[in-house]
Amino acid sequence: MSDPLVLALDQGTTSSRALLFAADGTVKAQAQREFPQLFPAPGEVEHDPEAIWESQLATAKEALAAGFKPAALGLTNQRETVVLWDRHTGRPVTNAIVWQSRVSAPVCERLKGEGLEPLFRERTGLLLDPYFTGTKLTHLFETHDGLRARCERGDVLAGTVDSFLLWRLTGGRRHVTDASNASRTLMFNLNSGDWDEELCGLLNVPRTCLPEIVDSAGRLAETDPTVLGERLPVCGLAGDQQAATFGQGCLTPGSAKNTYGTGCFLLMNTGATPVPSANRLVTTVGWRIGGRTTFCLEGAVLVAGAAVQWLRDGLGLFENAAEVEALAETVPDCGGVTFVPAFVGLGAPYWRPDARGTIAGITRGTTRGHIARAALEAIAHRTRDVVEAMNADLAGRGEEGGEHAALPPLTRLNADGGASRNDLLMQTQADLLGVPVRRTAVGEITAFGAARLAGLGAGLWPEEPPAALCDREFLPRIDSVEADRRHAAWGRAVRGCLPADV
Repeated sequence: MSDPLVLALDQGTTSSRALLFAADGTVKAQAQREFPQLFPAPGEVEHDPEAIWESQLATAKEALAAGFKPAALGLTNQRETVVLWDRHTGRPVTNAIVWQSRVSAPVCERLKGEGLEPLFRERTGLLLDPYFTGTKLTHLFETHDGLRARCERGDVLAGTVDSFLLWRLTGGRRHVTDASNASRTLMFNLNSGDWDEELCGLLNVPRTCLPEIVDSAGRLAETDPTVLGERLPVCGLAGDQQAATFGQGCLTPGSAKNTYGTGCFLLMNTGATPVPSANRLVTTVGWRIGGRTTFCLEGAVLVAGAAVQWLRDGLGLFENAAEVEALAETVPDCGGVTFVPAFVGLGAPYWRPDARGTIAGITRGTTRGHIARAALEAIAHRTRDVVEAMNADLAGRGEEGGEHAALPPLTRLNADGGASRNDLLMQTQADLLGVPVRRTAVGEITAFGAARLAGLGAGLWPEEPPAALCDREFLPRIDSVEADRRHAAWGRAVRGCLPADV
């Protein structure tokens, strides 16, 4: 009898994917389709939920057409994006408001002005930022007449992308989300593990439209046979970054992964107790299995691989982003150049939208290679910024206090994402952190995380990841004194990219 396979649906921000995985991470079949991005106004980003559904359904059918029969289905999704749809027809009633959208910034500012951010941070572990789902719903209710009333009556349902897809996959039988996705909404109470009535009230969101919160693994739902041609148990569900963390095997407190993509998302497992951040990070649910919750600290770096894209498209330093490594290796170091790619401000732990990008230390001897190398070092420095904040939180240190039992600091970083294939970047990261960096051998680690959750939930695969996940381990080659010297210079450059009145 062949090993059981799992179908993973990976619904991302720009495309939908479907992959059939074996337990060792081998991909037996896959498909991918992009869908349109909508920009109704500056700073606003939307998706057509029907385009999301059609692209995801098409990839699932294409992967299944390869002839393999999966034993279970796992789903992972772009987080924080909100969808509203008619309960009776299943049709969307508005466009989806995407996590990138800043449309609810006025709602956030109003709530901050009312002194409510400490309450939201204490209950949810999140900042009052338009990035998260709850204020997007508030905005929609305030700008669409009668929409809230329809939600209150139960005629319109709301949820993140996972909820919408599961509603469609189950033929309208299940309105659910998992704890990891719920924890990104500003309405989920980390301590109770359920929707918070008071916070829902402050956001003016009726509980009647919200999904049931379920575990991230288990028998969660079953697909309608008219959708995929068969009944398939849905046994895994998690937001994309949490799925990647699980897929990387970060199962013990202190273990962490960083996804090197357009930006970077670094999540550290903190165990069964939520660790409040005193250093401007986010406390979030990693996953909930068998009713037991694993929590994470998360830091978001807004620009990582996007800096390399800018060198390619904005400055024309090379034609293909993969060429940045060879260009950077034409010089032994940055030659005193420091590049802070704050194109859209600085994310965690600074959260300074007013920061602007700088390239400092240029001389007549500066070459394209120095700038390319400085761009790669910037990604590694921003990751160290986040790791330092996490280690401080784990030790109970921070300007806001909040003592708790100390947890172990980072001892190894697991790496994934497109930019992790850059050996120079990975070596630089190990040097600056002073810990080994292990690059995964699985290219689609987010989808594999969803598959692993489903395999576990269906009783097909063990919780522990396969041993052969590591592609290469990068060990530090410089001492801590030199790493600290370089990072101190980076810190001076960051201060220089802030407005002069700060």
